Amino acid sequence: MEKQEKPIGIVAHWYGKIGVAVIKLSAGLKQGDTIKVKRGETEFSDTVASLQIDHQDVAVAKSGDDAAVKLSQEAKEGAKVYKIS
Repeated sequence: MEKQEKPIGIVAHWYGKIGVAVIKLSAGLKQGDTIKVKRGETEFSDTVASLQIDHQDVAVAKSGDDAAVKLSQEAKEGAKVYKIS
């Protein structure tokens, strides 16, 4: 079965020193989800291991939240974020 990619947000800010992207969510996201980050020719997948809202650890973030997610690679501002299911 082919994996589905659903757009869930856009990277609003990248904190390079700590490897964290703030994602403006247009759909829900939870710990353990697999996401794909795409910008131009660059794309990579990651599993959501750390999810925070306002510096507080959360298990689930909903549409409209600005969620901070620890990533394995750099995610430039404006990159589109998709949930893979």
